[in-house]
Amino acid sequence: MQKEKDKKKIAKALKAAFPKTLPILAGFGFLGITYGIFMRVSGFSFVYPMLMSLLIFGGSLEFVAVSLLLSKFAPFQTLLMVLMIQARHLFYGISMLEKYKGTGWKKFYLIFGMCDESFSINYSTDVPEGVDAGWFMFFVTALDQFYWVASATIGGLLGSLITFNTEGLDFAMTALFVVIFLEQWMKDKQHMTAYIGLGMSVICLIIFGADSFLIPTMACIVVGLTLLRKPIEKRGEWK
Repeated sequence: MQKEKDKKKIAKALKAAFPKTLPILAGFGFLGITYGIFMRVSGFSFVYPMLMSLLIFGGSLEFVAVSLLLSKFAPFQTLLMVLMIQARHLFYGISMLEKYKGTGWKKFYLIFGMCDESFSINYSTDVPEGVDAGWFMFFVTALDQFYWVASATIGGLLGSLITFNTEGLDFAMTALFVVIFLEQWMKDKQHMTAYIGLGMSVICLIIFGADSFLIPTMACIVVGLTLLRKPIEKRGEWK
C-alpha cells in the first residue's frame, strides 16, 4: 500500500516538473548538439562529450574544457579558470540551503546537478499543492541534465558525419555569453556591474594580451565587485 502511494507521489512530482523544463529542453537541445559536434570536429570521440556532460555538467566550462584539453598541461591555470567560471554556484548553493532541507538522499544529487537553469526553476517556482517538493526539485534537475547529456551525445555522434566546414563553430559559446550579457543589460536599469566587467576586460586584454587575459580579468572583476559592493547595492543592482 505504501509503495503504491510512493509511486503516485513520484509520478505526480514528475508530471509537475516536466512542463517547467520544456524551455530548457529547447535551449539545451541546440547548445548541447553544438557542443557535441564541436568536440567531435576537434578530434574527440563522442564518448568525451557524453561523459563530460554527465560528470561535469557545466555548459560554459565544458566548452572551455575543449581548448584546455588541446593546450599544454597547466593544472594550476586550469584550476583557477574552473573556479572563476563556476564560482557563481557557491552563491546558488547558499540560496538553496533552506529549500534542500528534508530532501534526504536526493540532496546529494540536487547539489551535484545544480546548474543555472535548474537553480532558476527550483528557486523561483512555487511547488504545486500536493506535490512533494523534494521529488519536484529532483526531477527538474534530472530532466535538465538528461536533456544536456542526450543532446551532447547526439552532437558527438552527428559530428562524425559532418562533411562541411565547421570553422567558427566554437563561437557558439561566445554568442551565448553575449546574449546573456545583453539580456542582463536590458533587465537592469543600472549598469555599474556591466561597466566594471567591460572595463576590466579591456584593461586586462591590453596588459596581458588575448591569450592570457581571461584569468586576470575574472580576478579583477571579483575584486572590483567586492570593493564596490556597497555603492552597487545602493544603486539597486544587487538585491
